Amino acid sequence: MENSGIIDIELWRLISAYVFVLLLIFIFRMRGIAREKKLMIATFRMTLQLAIAGYVLTYLFEFSNPALTLVVIIIMESFAIHTIFKQAGIPLPGSLKKTIAISMITGTMFCLLFFNFVVINFEPWYDPRYFIPIAGMIIGNSMTGITLSVKELLQAFKTQRDMIEGALMLGADPKAAVKPYVNHAFDSAILPTINNMLGMGIIFLPGMMTGQILSGVSPLLAIEYQIVILLGILGSVGLSVIIFILLAYKTFFNKDAQFLPEGN
Repeated sequence: MENSGIIDIELWRLISAYVFVLLLIFIFRMRGIAREKKLMIATFRMTLQLAIAGYVLTYLFEFSNPALTLVVIIIMESFAIHTIFKQAGIPLPGSLKKTIAISMITGTMFCLLFFNFVVINFEPWYDPRYFIPIAGMIIGNSMTGITLSVKELLQAFKTQRDMIEGALMLGADPKAAVKPYVNHAFDSAILPTINNMLGMGIIFLPGMMTGQILSGVSPLLAIEYQIVILLGILGSVGLSVIIFILLAYKTFFNKDAQFLPEGN
């Protein structure tokens, strides 16, 4: 069957796609890799979360309301921040958690509002058909970027403690002492986004563009949207990460410029 120019996937065909999960489980068992449980949990959560999201978005699209749209954005930001805390792998000091929250909200909201009011300028401004999907891409990619920078920064401060303290003893200020590690953290966080852009259009077509084309949108219009969204993601990741690392490194020094590897 077809609906609005796109082929409707029947239930049994949808279920058949899970054969790829079974295939991966088979490979795990053949190779003796203990990942079956994690894969099953991930598959279940993905299915449940997307199903819930589908019903929620259907309701939001039918009953467009600025308050509901903002509530969804707040929930998305909150879950993204919480995910970063969990992905860090170690308990984070309160000051670093605060820095993560500030950088996520500031970076993503600036880029999201600029994108919505200047680049596309849709009306009404809270239209969930535009606002929520765009916010999801911007927030999700920024979450990944900050997660990578958190891990890189913590690892560097742990393994390079002697080098940092040596630089401080030679007269360097905190900013100069950690500059190489801060720069490396920023580079590591932004590199996946840049690599993604390098392969775009030649090696693969992004999901949003593919979805628009399948729904009958002109490929040229789909490309326009994809370009501006990728640039918005790039800006959001870059801004969020740079805000984070410029604020974060300061939490590892006290007022006397003494290095505190565990933060404060």
